Order: sequence, then structure tokens, then C-alpha cells
Amino acid sequence: MFFIGSLSVCYIWEKEMKKVNFIFKFFKSPEHSRRIWWVSLFIVLAAFMSVQDSFAGSKNSRRLAMLRCKQTNPLYHTIILAAAKRYDVEPAIIKAIILAESDFNPRAVSNRGAKGLMQLMPGTAGELGVKNIYSPEQNIKGGVKYFKTLLNSFDGEIRLALAAYNAGSGKVRKYNGVPPYKATRYYIKKVMIYYQHYKEYKGNNTA
Repeated sequence: MFFIGSLSVCYIWEKEMKKVNFIFKFFKSPEHSRRIWWVSLFIVLAAFMSVQDSFAGSKNSRRLAMLRCKQTNPLYHTIILAAAKRYDVEPAIIKAIILAESDFNPRAVSNRGAKGLMQLMPGTAGELGVKNIYSPEQNIKGGVKYFKTLLNSFDGEIRLALAAYNAGSGKVRKYNGVPPYKATRYYIKKVMIYYQHYKEYKGNNTA
């Protein structure tokens, strides 16, 4: 039995060594070396093109954001300025939140039940004193008041306040920062792009 076992081990060892030798010969062959070189070049070029596409996509998103910010309906501008002054919040960030949340649609309703321009949940709206959640004036005032409390809670950090507005304060505290949710991170990125364009386009009297 020992002899048979030894022969089996030797056979397996010889078989595996043949595989190893084949691999070495494969890489030593000039023909295969050329193939490997071309494959490597292709991978590098593909990676480069992917990076280029991501940069192009980022530029296009910024251009689109700029156009949207300039073309937004001016109907709510006065309400936004009043709420911004009352709660000491920049008008630009209020506009950016509304654009991201509801696209300035006062009748917008999310899958989760958030409603109005600033997408307030009915429970939160009630706590904020909002009686008619579809009223642009009440919704904006309530939303800005809520956002101001979030800013105060997170030491004025806009990104953290936005994360809390989107995912909840509890999640921000749980992760000690922006939660690792794709939707929340995308939301913050989108709002910040809008925010920058509203700030840069100071001549814009539209909301």
C-alpha cells in the first residue's frame, strides 16, 4: 500500500510540474510575449479611455446643472429670500436643495411619501408647523427651518447637513460622517453642483 501510495504521489507531482514547465515556456516564447505586450497595452488604453469618459461625464453634468439653474422658474424667489433671511441660510443652497428634491414641483411626492418643494415628510412637516404641505410658502419655510437645525447640529457642515436631510441625522451620527449609501452620496454631489452654480450666477434672480 505504501508503495502504491508513493507511486501516486510521484505521478501527481510529475503531472503538476509539467503544467509549471508549460507556463514558463509560454512566457518565454517570443510569440506569446508579443501577445502579452499587446494585451497589456490594450488594458492600459482601456483604463485611460475610462478615465477620460468619467471626466467628460463630470463636465457634462456641470454644464447641465448650470443650464438648469439658469432656467429655473422665478416664481418662488421672494419666498426663498424671506426664508433665507429669517433662518440665516444662503439662498443658493435652498435653491439647490429644492432643485434636487422636487425640481421646483410643489406637488411632487416621493416613493417614501415626502411631499412638496422641499420634500418634507408629513410627520416632520407637522413638527415644523407646516399645515399645508403643498403650499410653496409653508413648505419652503418649514424646509429651511429644518435644514437650519441640521446645520446647527453638525457645526455648519453643509455636506453633513445634506446627508442628514437625505438619510436622517441618526445615520450621520451612526457613521460619524456621510453614510456609505450611494443614493445619499449622489444626492450630496448633485446638490453641491447646483449650489456652486447658484452662487456663481449671482445675477440670477430666479429661484
